[in-house]
Amino acid sequence: MKTLYILRHAKSSWSEPDLADFDRPLNDRGKSAGPFMGELIALKGYAPSIILCSPAARARQTVELVKESSGMEAEILFDDRIYEASPQALRQVVSEIDDSHSSVMVVGHNPGTEGFIRYLSGDLEAMPTAALAVLTLNIDEWKAVSEMCGSVEAVYRPKDEMKKGSAQ
Repeated sequence: MKTLYILRHAKSSWSEPDLADFDRPLNDRGKSAGPFMGELIALKGYAPSIILCSPAARARQTVELVKESSGMEAEILFDDRIYEASPQALRQVVSEIDDSHSSVMVVGHNPGTEGFIRYLSGDLEAMPTAALAVLTLNIDEWKAVSEMCGSVEAVYRPKDEMKKGSAQ
């Protein structure tokens, strides 16, 4: 059994229209959602042993805010393949994870994150910015990751969680 946490980057800024998509930073909402989701991750006791992240500016900022606010000690590895990744590209990235890691977080973008969740579980889950999906994969080795190999255990969407009044 492996656990996969899929986190979509927080809300990015469109205030500089000439800025390349890859370089867009977080906006104010994203800068508050990142730490909020990190606190929720800590509260839930989620502790991936490694984090694979898109190198895009908004994903980098998100993962740094989440890691800092959650107290996670996981190493962050940036992988160019996660930026604008299809579900199949994400499957390839995950299939290369060392089996010593029983739980991994992937920080990426839509539509890839939603498509990857559907590929792994068959579930259609909306992944707005800064949403976190927790999946249990019925595999012993990451290279065995395949279509319908897992199930969605939980999805946390910042807007919904904030309405509850706190990260509970």
